Formats: sequence, C-alpha cells, structure tokens
Amino acid sequence: MKIEGKSYKTIWFINNLVKIIDQTKLPHQFVIKDLKTAKDAINAIKTMQVRGAPLIGATAAYGLVLSIIEKNDLSFIKKSSKELIASRPTAINLKWAVDRMMKKLSGVNNKDILKIALDEAKAITEEDEKFCKNIGLNGLKIIEDLAKKKKDTVNILTHCNAGWLATIDWGTATSPIYHAHQKGIKVHVWVDETRPRNQGANLTSYELNEEGISNTVITDNAGGILMQRGQVDMCIVGTDRTLSNGDVCNKIGTYLKALSAKDNNVPFYVALPSSTIDWNIKDHNQISIEERDSEELSHVEGIDENNEIKRVRIYPQKSKSLNLAFDVTPAKLVSGLITEKGICEASEKGLKGLFK
Repeated sequence: MKIEGKSYKTIWFINNLVKIIDQTKLPHQFVIKDLKTAKDAINAIKTMQVRGAPLIGATAAYGLVLSIIEKNDLSFIKKSSKELIASRPTAINLKWAVDRMMKKLSGVNNKDILKIALDEAKAITEEDEKFCKNIGLNGLKIIEDLAKKKKDTVNILTHCNAGWLATIDWGTATSPIYHAHQKGIKVHVWVDETRPRNQGANLTSYELNEEGISNTVITDNAGGILMQRGQVDMCIVGTDRTLSNGDVCNKIGTYLKALSAKDNNVPFYVALPSSTIDWNIKDHNQISIEERDSEELSHVEGIDENNEIKRVRIYPQKSKSLNLAFDVTPAKLVSGLITEKGICEASEKGLKGLFK
C-alpha cells in the first residue's frame, strides 16, 4: 500500500539488515528503522514498533535470520527462538512463525543455514501478502452485496488496526475495504480510536487517508449509538488468535462491539489468515491475555505546536490502572470468518470445512 504516493511493505530485508516502519512514530513522523540483531527484533515486537499478529510473526522469522547472522550457533539460535516467542504472549502468529522457522532449520548444516532461514522468512512474508489479498477478494463479495441493497455508501465499523500496517500488505479487516474502493464502490469507515494505544486513530485512519478512503475517527464507546441509528452496515475486525471453535481473541473492546452488533442486527465479521488459527486450544480461558504497562493508560502521546511528539500524564498520580490488551468474542456473536480460502461460519465445522 502507499504512503505519500509511494508503495511500501511493512518489513523487508536488505544488506543483512531488517527494515521496518516504526509504528510508534505514526502518524506524526514516518521513520524507517533498522533491526540488526535478534534483540532488536524482540524489542521492536515488545515496544510495538511492529504490531499486528501477521507482522509480529514475520518480524520473529526475520529475528531468527538476524540471530544466525550474529552467531551461527545452534544453542544461540534456540535461545533467540525462545526469547522471540516470549516477547508477546497473545498473538498465535508469533509462535507459529518461530516454530515453522525452527522446523525448517532442524538438521541443516551451518554452511547452508542462513540461506535456508532467509528463504523461509521471505516465504512467510510472501505467503501472508497473498493470503491478505485473497481475504480482501473474499470479503469484497459481502461489501458488494451490501452496496447493491443500499445503492449508497456502505458504512463499515472497525476496531483497532487490522490494516496493511498490521500485516505485510493489504491488511486483514481493511483488505475487503481496499478492494471495494479500487472497484469504485463507495465506502465509509467508522474508525474506533482504540484506546489506550490509539491504533485506530493513529494507524487505521492514517492508512485510509493515504489511500483516499473516507473515514471518521470515533471514540471507542460511540459504536453502539451509531448502530442504533442505522449508521453502520457491517463491522469487520481482525484477530490475534482464533480458536478452532470460532472464538476470537482480539484487541480489548472487540467483544463490546460484537454485543452491540448482535443487539442491532449488524453483521459482525472477523478477517484472518490461517496462520492466526489456534488448532490446539479449545477453551478461551487458556489463552494468555497480555497485560501491558499501566502507563499506556495513564499517559498519552501527541504532537505539540512545535511539531514535537510529547508524552503527558492524564490520570491523577495516585490512581491505579489495569491495562488488559485483549478480550475474547464468543463464536455465537460472529457472523462469519473471512479467510484466504473463503468465508465460513465461526465454528469448528466451518473452519475444518475450509482447512481440511
């Protein structure tokens, strides 16, 4: 997708360096950052310089490439793999990518290991880009049907950022929107600001603006009344981990949107590549829900009159805060799962029908 008219991917490898777009600087500054070591990759994941389940997985894959460049030693590579997996606990793509890389590198001799690792990391990114494009083509059909019924602008509500900045390109939840826009369908996106990190306001609105797509940023609590007023035709969100029974673990606040959608008969879709499906866990209570630094709640960042990014406290100094990063939306509230292989019901039967 584009920034100021120039096409970018979110991550790429050149001259033994991994390049990323530092998402903590957006939307006020566009900064390309170099990752030189596995620890750099771990830090980028922890601090959310990269974020979004597919991009986290790709960064971890390239983190192992950097580990090999740094020290071509099996024990060091295994240590790096464990540290990468531990860097963020909730998104399943992270462990999936590391496990896939380590399986590929098993039994490989030192002479060939770097090339094999780099080829596999590139394969992971290329696969994700292809999957996200197909998610968009499959989800486009839903938007086309709504457009035919309405014969007017299709209003879509999304939560957090599941755009191209969360993947390699296209995004998951935004991919159908981009495809609809490119096909000339009028779409408007209600963008939840998504406290506390404001990924919706800082990232989703930013990338939609760059693509020329109409959007409006709203507070996280405004979705319900918009649905009551008939101003939302569908909701579409991404996911960090979807269980085989169709339960969806996504950014905190997704569950509340799904409840509002159910109460107002608004279709609620979840877009995901198959790498985000957890086939092992059956009970969402087994998911490790990340609890992040409380200062993400008590402090906000913005740009001042001198064009400098500043961080300020908004809570009383003695106030405590709880910063749970994700919640779980039960499958019964999900209208359908949009994947690279098609759309299915949010259930074990539905998923296994697509992924045999």
